[in-house]
Amino acid sequence: EITPTYGYKFGGKLNYGANYLKVDDSGMFGITAGFEARPQYMIELTYMNMSSELRIRDRILSPSESYLADMNVDWFMLGGTRYFNTGKVKPFAGAQLGLSVFSSKNVDRDIVNRNLDSATYFSFGFKGGVVIMLTESIGLNFQGNLLFPVEWGGVYVGIGTGGPSTGISAGSTIVMGGFSGGLVFRFGA
Repeated sequence: EITPTYGYKFGGKLNYGANYLKVDDSGMFGITAGFEARPQYMIELTYMNMSSELRIRDRILSPSESYLADMNVDWFMLGGTRYFNTGKVKPFAGAQLGLSVFSSKNVDRDIVNRNLDSATYFSFGFKGGVVIMLTESIGLNFQGNLLFPVEWGGVYVGIGTGGPSTGISAGSTIVMGGFSGGLVFRFGA
């Protein structure tokens, strides 16, 4: 399957004390290429792009919310999707892992006197929606998704009264979600 999409992405906000940095809501586009690993299960590679504005409110640099820079966010994700029906209307849910790249341009020099660095984060996400097949090889995709760039994480090993324990933890203070629609092109259907 090849699925180009366009939609609306809700931005995110990073608080630090009473101050914050905010990526505004904006349009987003993407494309997903997937193949059926087994009936009703897809393995997918997804690229999404969101171009927006980065805004700041900082009691020292910018006491009221101000434009800081143009922000571009690229998402490169690998994931899996489970379809819950084999008919013309196919609800689905999926999960993804990958990278998100935050980069800026047109920095407001009245607020900061240098360019902002690009940042790359490990990311994960969840999606759900429905595909409505119009023919055997063309359909419509409607979905919602939540994306989490990971800002902190770790691996732990410990010994307690219950015996040894190990684990991996990851967290994010930014959550970005959105809704999109697109066309589904199935090959070999």
